[in-house]
Amino acid sequence: MPDEPERVPQPAAKPTRRIDARSLRGLAHPLRMKIFELLSLDGPATATGLSERLGANTGTVSWHLRHLAEHGFIEEETGRGTKRERWWRRVSATYVLKSADFHDDPDTRGALSVYMHELVQQYFSRVTDYLSEDWDEEWRNVGTVSDWRDLRMTPHQLAALNAELMAVLARHTPAPDVEPDPESLPVVVQLQSFPRKERGTA
Repeated sequence: MPDEPERVPQPAAKPTRRIDARSLRGLAHPLRMKIFELLSLDGPATATGLSERLGANTGTVSWHLRHLAEHGFIEEETGRGTKRERWWRRVSATYVLKSADFHDDPDTRGALSVYMHELVQQYFSRVTDYLSEDWDEEWRNVGTVSDWRDLRMTPHQLAALNAELMAVLARHTPAPDVEPDPESLPVVVQLQSFPRKERGTA
């Protein structure tokens, strides 16, 4: 099972949090992961707003929001909202998950399987959303969905490739206090690099 690549810290040096067994079990739920993704991509939201986007009951979403907060993934945005309608935001941190941490922990394998499955589904959905949406020519010509199949590498070489790619992304990541260009849009970069079992021909 592939690891989620370890992300190079951004220029603002966000704190890095390594996901442990307890926090993994707290995050590894389909609805909680969808909530966490929306807060990560689109910023703060209320349970009501999230429930409308997800087609879920507001009470259920509220319960999962509190659960995510208990495990330190999100926090209430103080000074905004009311006692009846709270705003929630993602905690500013870079999360790192290493599947090797749970290799010898049978109690966590189920949570790891749910997490990885939902993560891949999120990546897939982002691509299909991009392909199905209507973009003007300028934006349509700069996106890419590509793969390279002629590579042969040792584990060390693959790790080095991933590190170089992460370094490139870090150089292109603006500091949080830099005002974005008015013509810019949020951009998602998804990196998927993994070995493939060789299969002979019949």
